[in-house]
Amino acid sequence: MDQLSGFIDAIVFASEETGFTVARLKTPRQSDLITVVGSMPGVNPGETLHCKGQWKHHPRHGRQFEVESYELTAPVDVLGIQKYLESGMVKGVGPVYAKRIVETFGVKTLEVIDKQPHRLTEVPGIGEKRVEKIAACWGEQRSVRNVMIFLQAHQVRPSFAQKIFRRYGEESIEKVKENPYSLAKEIYGIGFKTADELAQNLGIAKDSPLRIKAGIEHVLWELSNEGNVCFLKEAFIPEAEAMLEIDGVLIAEQLGDLEMEGHIMEDTLDDKAYIWVRPLYNAEWGIAREIKRLFEAPGNIRPIQVDKAIDWAQEKHRIRFAKEQKQAIAKSLEEKVHIITGGPGTGKSTITRAILSITSKVTDKITLAAPTGRAAKRMSEITGKKAFTIHSLLEFDFNEGGFKRNRDNPLTARLLIIDEASMIDTLLMYNLLKAIPDETRIIFIGDIDQLPSVGPGNVLKDMIYSESLPVSRLKWIFRQGKGSRIVANAHRINAGYFPETEHEQGSDFAFFSVESPEEILAKIIELIETHIPNRFPFNPIDDIQVLSPMKKGIIGTDNLNHALQQRLNPQALHLVRMGRHFNLHDKVMQIRNNYDKKVYNGDVGRITAINQEEQELTVTFDGKEVVYDFCDIDELMLAYAVSIHKYQGSECPCVIIPVHTSHFKLLFRNLLYTGITRGKKLVILLGTKKALAIAVKTDNVKTRYTGLQHFLMQSLSPQPASANA
Repeated sequence: MDQLSGFIDAIVFASEETGFTVARLKTPRQSDLITVVGSMPGVNPGETLHCKGQWKHHPRHGRQFEVESYELTAPVDVLGIQKYLESGMVKGVGPVYAKRIVETFGVKTLEVIDKQPHRLTEVPGIGEKRVEKIAACWGEQRSVRNVMIFLQAHQVRPSFAQKIFRRYGEESIEKVKENPYSLAKEIYGIGFKTADELAQNLGIAKDSPLRIKAGIEHVLWELSNEGNVCFLKEAFIPEAEAMLEIDGVLIAEQLGDLEMEGHIMEDTLDDKAYIWVRPLYNAEWGIAREIKRLFEAPGNIRPIQVDKAIDWAQEKHRIRFAKEQKQAIAKSLEEKVHIITGGPGTGKSTITRAILSITSKVTDKITLAAPTGRAAKRMSEITGKKAFTIHSLLEFDFNEGGFKRNRDNPLTARLLIIDEASMIDTLLMYNLLKAIPDETRIIFIGDIDQLPSVGPGNVLKDMIYSESLPVSRLKWIFRQGKGSRIVANAHRINAGYFPETEHEQGSDFAFFSVESPEEILAKIIELIETHIPNRFPFNPIDDIQVLSPMKKGIIGTDNLNHALQQRLNPQALHLVRMGRHFNLHDKVMQIRNNYDKKVYNGDVGRITAINQEEQELTVTFDGKEVVYDFCDIDELMLAYAVSIHKYQGSECPCVIIPVHTSHFKLLFRNLLYTGITRGKKLVILLGTKKALAIAVKTDNVKTRYTGLQHFLMQSLSPQPASANA
């Protein structure tokens, strides 16, 4: 192979995903820059590159050197050192400070940073705080580089190196060698597939017990991502067999060992064997146990004369409650645990206000909560009383992990009202119930016809179907103002009837018949850019939300986001990471719970700063600024278009939903129903009537395997259902 050495003048392209890099190299013997290409993760301008490879001629880009292997050495001249520091590899050092540092220390700059960082205070404008940051980053970068080279040698994408180092520190390489499968469990973004490839490159056999056990737990957690809390044992083994590509007998053997070790649990439901990962099994039994405790313990709110209280509430709110509303209010004032369920416009908000008005006369210890920030905000607007997210109510403990509020440190409420309860998954419900004192009265409010929680479980539905708790079902539609068709059509769809699609001037519901995905995309852009803003006082980014059932395809969320970003927010200041572009002022969504930053899955905000020097991106969520390191932005996704599932619990003045047969795998009634009920003032569907008809008729939603209904029935003797249940 040919050999080439030179100084890296510039990085033209670098993929964090693969490490593939295109760089310009300045060599001592040639005046022109040489293009070098190949897998060179983590190289920086200013470094000296010693590489082996072959000269090639690219038909478009001309002569270039294709790198097979390489070594790096630190830059030795002033220009190289300055370029190296300007590259952004050291947090806190951008072009301005790089120039000042090099002017102060010359060719000894890197030696000073490495061995005498305290001397950086000699540079104008650099204080002790910045010195600490530079020194810490310098040491980390050196270690991250070692991890990156190790991972690259085993075909793992280099973008994970920083995350691995942050988790394991100086022990990173040893930890990875010891058990590569721990990466899939402990580091967000690294899945079992990546860990498995690394393990096999490290020589771990396919039929190794370490691999099989890790694979079993992985498959169970993957099934939980589809909503399953447990899984039928006889159906599980073929699932694991297909993924692990080994004989089912070996999997069955390790199932027994994993159960003995306490990592998984087996139990019988309706005479069939099911398996759980231990945390989810404990959570389901825990929910049943905690509900029994709350249901059977006496409350400490003094008794109220219900009929008089309801009459008083009618006078106060200047409203006449319907019979089913009075029954729901009465049960909420009498029962220790009560569930209220109903669709849009059935009076859930009216009932909540009445319960609050009455109960606040006998206690001020009332707490309101909802699963998401937007749902909590809406609850606050409806009631005039502050509502919390469940996560903030429970107070995450960063030192110990888990929540600060628990059995030993319970909440102080005498009445707790939880809205959007259909969105609460199994683990969150268990943590919530553990923190509720014996004497507290609790009311769950939700719509069980909407999509179930994003996380595993079908908690609210299981609680209702167990017939073990008092339930009020609201069926009568009250909120159906003149010209309003959102609520009416939502109920028509939920009942299995085709919505009214005839165009009416001034209506809040519209259907545009558009045949092809390309035409739908063009129409969505036209509506958002011109038609809707011309007719309504809606901001195209903040007040209009596109909801699509799928991620892929022309009208999937990925392509819609790309197209809408280009049209609504083209920016010079942008960031490219892991193949994704983020622009200043982009609309983004948090896609996992981050307790440290106090942002949660589904929160929507706007990018308000991109700082290349500090390698930080700032997002503002409802007035709260949250700062992300560049290596953490895989927690964010563009949110001009999002899935209906991810938008649960949120509302927007205007919602646009493409409905097309290319989405046939996800054309379900409850998906469409949930999407339509996200729109407050205007809902627009675009697509074909055939696709709309398929969605309306398709009610055979994929089964979620859960044990909660069974465990509740075992724990609680059936209670009489409400008269209108």
